[in-house]
Amino acid sequence: MADRVTVIGWDGSPLTRAATAALSAATLVAGAAHHLALPEVPPNAERIRLGSVDLAARRIAGHRGSAVVLADGDPGFFGVVRTLRAREHGLEVEVVPAVSSVATAFARAGMPWDDAQIVVAHPRTLRRAVNVCRAHHKVAVLTSPGAGPAELALLLDGVHRTFVICEELGTDRERVTVLTSDKAADHAWRDPNVVIVIGSGPDTTAAGAWIAGRRPAYPQGIRGWALPAAAYREAGAERMQESGEGEFPGLRAAQLARLGPRTGDLVWDIGSGSGALAVEAARFGAAVLAVDADPAACARTEAAARAFGVPVQVVRGRAPHVLERLPEPDVVRIGGGGVPVATAVADRRPERIVTHASTRDEAEALGGALAGNGYAVECSLLQSVDLDTAAWTERERSVVFLLSGRRSDLAP
Repeated sequence: MADRVTVIGWDGSPLTRAATAALSAATLVAGAAHHLALPEVPPNAERIRLGSVDLAARRIAGHRGSAVVLADGDPGFFGVVRTLRAREHGLEVEVVPAVSSVATAFARAGMPWDDAQIVVAHPRTLRRAVNVCRAHHKVAVLTSPGAGPAELALLLDGVHRTFVICEELGTDRERVTVLTSDKAADHAWRDPNVVIVIGSGPDTTAAGAWIAGRRPAYPQGIRGWALPAAAYREAGAERMQESGEGEFPGLRAAQLARLGPRTGDLVWDIGSGSGALAVEAARFGAAVLAVDADPAACARTEAAARAFGVPVQVVRGRAPHVLERLPEPDVVRIGGGGVPVATAVADRRPERIVTHASTRDEAEALGGALAGNGYAVECSLLQSVDLDTAAWTERERSVVFLLSGRRSDLAP
């Protein structure tokens, strides 16, 4: 094992005294081509072009002498330190940090970033990174070849965002470009780059913020989930109303529990009705597409989203036809449309689907459609009785079948 392993972050600034001292004593240096070209790298040191960090770690583990790994930005922030410290390599490292590329990008933009979400976009994670950009007001995307500004823009089709694209930060070729997302796909961008994605929705960061990252919207005096219509009206959604057996809070709570919406997901809410489920899924951090053919329902959903300060994209149209042009969902709630809509949704292969039925025959038909398309189906009969606590008398009763489907090829 190497006698000493030092990881040095590089942000384009002159190396610190500690970094220079570590390099001067190095007998092995690993880094990208521009790192290995630095004049401080000893001419007699073994050099490793850093492609696979795992391969480099194995070489370092077998080296006798002092090893240095050079990396852009802060190597402890989505960087090489995690891989080098992995149990299989057994390396203990000293770190000389630099300013992270995210901090530099926001500095170039002149913006605070304590309220930003930060995601890494690789080809395999690009869709989830895009969903975070849909769901949050401010996102920094650490891109990679094949998952850069152009690809982000193409997957954000129909969603207006502002891109601040910071290319080759800390070098003589540094460039910062501000443009709307619909224009980003028309350009060729240099790697490496960081993209700051700014949404048009409300910035909910308070002056006395105490935690970094996204802050869920909590209108004054309102706490909880699966809220009744009255809570939405109190928050400012004046036109909010529950509209039928598929809207009562108990059913909504059960649907959300089975869907499990989370950051990085795209939720379809088909037949959004009052907009309550779409808004509460967005409050969990998921990106949400709310679909309804009724203009009044679309207006209610938009009003509810404004009241709670969450971005919800409302699509007016009738399912199943409108679904053909929507991006791939992770989880779907079906508020109406019967077997044809359930079948069309199942064809898109989301992880989970929930819906409801007012009769057992309808529930059996929906369950059969989901099971026939490769979903493990569960069904429960939910009954909710609302009591007037002044007289302890029954005020309202709701009975509905809840169906949930989980893709059979996925682990429980």
